[in-house]
Amino acid sequence: MSYYRHTKIIATLGPATESKEMLAQLITAGVDILRLNMAHASHQWVDDAMWFIREASDEVGRHVGVMMDVKGPEIRTGRVEKDIIVNTGDHFEIHIEAAEPTGDVAAVSVNYPGLPADLNIGDTVLIDSGLIRMKVIDRDHQRVRLEVLTPGSIGSKRHINLPGVFVKLPCLTEKDEADLRAGVKAGIDFVALSFVRQGSDIKQLRSFLDELGSQAKIIAKIEDQAGVRNMQEIIAEADGIMVARGDLGIEIDYHRLPLVQTEMIAACRDAGKPVIVATHLLETMISSPMPTRAEISDVSNAIREQADAVMLSGETTIGKYPLESVQVMKNIIESIEPSVDGEINQNLQLHEPKPKMLRSAARLAQSLGDSAIIVFTRSGFLAYTLGALRPRGVPIFAFTDIDSLFRQLLLPWGVEPFHMEFSEDPEETIQNALSLLCERGWLKPGTTSVVITNVLARGVIIDSLQLRQVP
Repeated sequence: MSYYRHTKIIATLGPATESKEMLAQLITAGVDILRLNMAHASHQWVDDAMWFIREASDEVGRHVGVMMDVKGPEIRTGRVEKDIIVNTGDHFEIHIEAAEPTGDVAAVSVNYPGLPADLNIGDTVLIDSGLIRMKVIDRDHQRVRLEVLTPGSIGSKRHINLPGVFVKLPCLTEKDEADLRAGVKAGIDFVALSFVRQGSDIKQLRSFLDELGSQAKIIAKIEDQAGVRNMQEIIAEADGIMVARGDLGIEIDYHRLPLVQTEMIAACRDAGKPVIVATHLLETMISSPMPTRAEISDVSNAIREQADAVMLSGETTIGKYPLESVQVMKNIIESIEPSVDGEINQNLQLHEPKPKMLRSAARLAQSLGDSAIIVFTRSGFLAYTLGALRPRGVPIFAFTDIDSLFRQLLLPWGVEPFHMEFSEDPEETIQNALSLLCERGWLKPGTTSVVITNVLARGVIIDSLQLRQVP
């Protein structure tokens, strides 16, 4: 068996990649999941993108998952006539839209009426994605008075971050709900929820998706201190986690970001949930055909820590080199993966007999060498668990007869999914799977694979772990 890539690649769709021709090239290049960023997208664009993705997939004979990333609640400054210049030591005012400015200092409105109530004297306010730092020196129920700590220029609609402040914003906005309705109708496979602060945020989204009749899996984006603090309860509720390093690097001390990333990846592996590392992985490739040495090291680090997936954002939305970015990602993964310790994940808690059997299957397949694990699933649980066990060097071939689950199996580490009808006779299903793997070149004749399946014994269905040789 030739080299097998375990780490998945997610690419964000945008002007550089949204044509059907570019999509076909991205899918052929090895992208596993395409992300639709709803921060600047219309519902018509979602429909068009989904149609192009499915058409391109059919043409190249390789399918991808689709993740809708909803914008979530954002705190932004209001419109200003011209940019406001602030210097260190200046006083500045932020007021809610319904109030007038005091008039004695430069001021800007804010789109979140609860801001003054959420802040305390001494709190830090960051404007324009953390470039301008201010400290709260006074407040009432409509206005906040601040002292400027780092100088800069404040324009319209600038992002406000409040590190360490628990913001009482809803987890889903009206825009998010409208976007999700459009996404579910178009057939999205995953929803990424921005600024997840607690487990109940995931429950709220889940109940909204249930109302829409959607089986989409929920990826929680952890990007502030509350999310980091409540990491365990969020991981328990979500189907997967995104380490969203853009806002997270502003919300926490920047030098702690690598430690938090390591902690989150480990916590997800221990819980058997997929984890995505996102933002600035190959940022310079937006305008350069080559990444920096630091970026190469950063991607390598995510692979060594055994994240399930790495994600491209600006590189494939507005970048000049979207295909080259995917190829660079693949090259780094291919170089680094074989160097990672092949130890099975010992920290994954497996309580039932069948999941415990999966650990044995993973060890057995690794000890055979040049082997694979074949699993049949209708819930995805077995395949996701096998991915979380991280059996390095062993492909996990997951067969399902459910179309939506087939694409959701593209996220977990090491899992290669196949959509195939199941026979009522388990033996016939196994033979069909082995034939398909052989025809498509995934397994060579004579290879011994570990098969996890049900067998019928005197009318009783029992779980089995079998060794099968490819005919």
